[in-house]
Amino acid sequence: MPYLETRDRTTIFFNDWGAGPPVVLIHGWPLNADMWEYQSSYLARQGVRCIAYDRRGFGRSSQPWSGYDYDTFSDDLAALMEQLDLRDATLVGFSMGGGEVVRYLARHGSARVRKAVLVSAVPPFLLKTEDNTEGVEPAVFAEMVDKIMEDRPSFLAHFGKQFFGVGPLKHRVSSEMLEWTRNLALQASPQATRLCVAAFSTTDFRGDLPKVQVPTLVIHGDHDTTVPIDISGRVSARMIPGAELKVYEGAPHGLFITDKDKLNADLIEFIRR
Repeated sequence: MPYLETRDRTTIFFNDWGAGPPVVLIHGWPLNADMWEYQSSYLARQGVRCIAYDRRGFGRSSQPWSGYDYDTFSDDLAALMEQLDLRDATLVGFSMGGGEVVRYLARHGSARVRKAVLVSAVPPFLLKTEDNTEGVEPAVFAEMVDKIMEDRPSFLAHFGKQFFGVGPLKHRVSSEMLEWTRNLALQASPQATRLCVAAFSTTDFRGDLPKVQVPTLVIHGDHDTTVPIDISGRVSARMIPGAELKVYEGAPHGLFITDKDKLNADLIEFIRR
């Protein structure tokens, strides 16, 4: 299996499928690169080189005790870009992975990047503070951490339903899909799962977004209760120079599954544009 090594000797697993213009797919919390199954296979068949990697602490990558902050995550992405010598790449970040995209571009620049896509992404700033009054109450994230530490499999089972907009009268995905994604999440280390809640909830990307100087597409569902569009996607699209916003009506957070055909079509159109 293909791996690379970062500066702090963390090993990062990645898939590298297809040939053509490179696209780097960055997964969300608490999953891994396999969440992109329906995008990677489709894009590779359309003549795109798809690289999807497991964030440190998740999936098949190594599980260090520390390094779960966005500067380190963006440095890991930089190691991937450099060691694979990727040029004119499109970066696609889902949820937490959207933070890697904007922090990488702000911290490492866009010399290797042609375009960017933020899908259900956490920027600009999720946490409610005195200068971010529309954000999410800190108690919400504290409760998530408590439940992870008490019974991680149970937490993930309940979180998955919210993630995909599953309710008593609404079944957007199969029970088998819920179980598959929960199994992906269980491959992560408990330490990474816990510390990444702090990373994606408390990191302020408002200073990063104006530094994104490549064509950017923002995709977000207007029924996303995990990362609400009004404090994330809509704001990011206003803060990134020239960004385009596509709102998926009725879509939950996990639209890479619930709206996979629409997402695939939008991704390939934007990549080829």
